[in-house]
Amino acid sequence: MKIETTNIEELLVLTPRVFEDDRGYFFESFSHETFCDAAGHQVHFVQDNESKSKKGVLRGLHFQKPPFAQGKLVRVIKGAVLDVAVDIRQKSPTYGKHFSIEISEVNKKAFWIPAGFAHGFLTLEDDTIFSYKCTNYYNKDSEGALLWNDSDLAINWNVENPVISEKDTLAPSFNLFTSPFT
Repeated sequence: MKIETTNIEELLVLTPRVFEDDRGYFFESFSHETFCDAAGHQVHFVQDNESKSKKGVLRGLHFQKPPFAQGKLVRVIKGAVLDVAVDIRQKSPTYGKHFSIEISEVNKKAFWIPAGFAHGFLTLEDDTIFSYKCTNYYNKDSEGALLWNDSDLAINWNVENPVISEKDTLAPSFNLFTSPFT
């Protein structure tokens, strides 16, 4: 497995070695030892989540506040997404900056988003199945979000009218946001 760093500290892109032949393919989608070595510390996943969405659905930008903050290892089982992480760690030199990557069933990449980031994705194909491992359990009272199309964040989603939840339309803009992450 190839693990790459990004321009934002702690975000990692994982690309597996894929073995293909006339029967299909095989790849190791996760190795605890390899992942923890790359992350530089032990990571313990406690919950797996999956969503299925039609093309043009935008989910995010979401996070869980401490003490229920979550790291997420995300990948696409079927279809493709534009995946985005926004650094919301107040003392980070990249606070308010984002990183985006296309992950798909074709490229089989995974993306590590540690606690301290808001996360969202836009589905690029119908029937996209998105899967993610979480380092903490979901807690409704700890939900947080940022407005997906906030001009201060300047994320190029490359879509004009995505399908979004009512909750996501009400998320605060970045300039009104006080991060719970130091």
